[in-house]
Amino acid sequence: MLQQTRAQAVIPYYQKFLDRFPTAQDLASAEESAVLHCWSGLGYYQRARNLQRAARKIVERGEFPKTYEEILELPGVGAYTAAAVASIAFGKAHAAVDGNVLRVIARYSGDAADIGAPATRTRFERIANHLLDRRDPARFNQAMMELGATICLPGNPHCLLCPVAADCVARAEARQSELPVKLKRMKAVELGVTLLAIERRGKILLWRRDENARRLGGFWELPATEDLPHAKPGSLLGEFRHSITHHNYRFTVARSTGIPACVGLNKRFEWLPLSGLASLPLSTVARKALAVLGKTIN
Repeated sequence: MLQQTRAQAVIPYYQKFLDRFPTAQDLASAEESAVLHCWSGLGYYQRARNLQRAARKIVERGEFPKTYEEILELPGVGAYTAAAVASIAFGKAHAAVDGNVLRVIARYSGDAADIGAPATRTRFERIANHLLDRRDPARFNQAMMELGATICLPGNPHCLLCPVAADCVARAEARQSELPVKLKRMKAVELGVTLLAIERRGKILLWRRDENARRLGGFWELPATEDLPHAKPGSLLGEFRHSITHHNYRFTVARSTGIPACVGLNKRFEWLPLSGLASLPLSTVARKALAVLGKTIN
């Protein structure tokens, strides 16, 4: 949940998720739609699917894997997560290198290479593993993460409070504000989308993008004008912004009288009761659009 999402936003979802799925068995045996509904609002929904796939692998093997290599085989788990779990939960000597740790190492070693480059990350991981306290890798990894999160900050590092300031190359050379270097930055793309609110007899028209959505339990969304080219936008109800990676969307929500009777809808569209929206796995964009419509989703 903490991937690409702030801890403050995650906490209530984390608590709700553990209440609903307290064990790997509970998560593994759940319907995907139930998992996505519990995740709804956090975004990056492939994380939820991977988490359930990982739970199923854990149930199949009868226990949680205990080595770095085995943990790395779980769906959705990368080198950082595998190292963090292996070291903190099982005392295995693997350095956990996240963005905070990359920043600490760049400054500590005085390395001005692009931290967005795979070769730089590989080199920094080697440095971290060289520095790693193999007697207590859990404490070392947590200390490195905390150092980057609270002292070795991106814009204004608190060097006077740093426990390793005397050995920091960047501080000795007065380059701490210049490091780390990240050269590759994708320019944000601004996009505008009009969503259609089409209601009739207490129901609203929603759809799922995946043609196998009924089987896969994908998220419900409001159709956009390009999804229903025959529908005519009516009165504008409001707008909101939403960002996905480097795409910045401005969504406009408009009422529509619907589509001509002669135009059929494919199986991805469905008229769903407004009274049952709270039980549906809705995309974050759909939730924001329904809020514009004045529909409260709990």
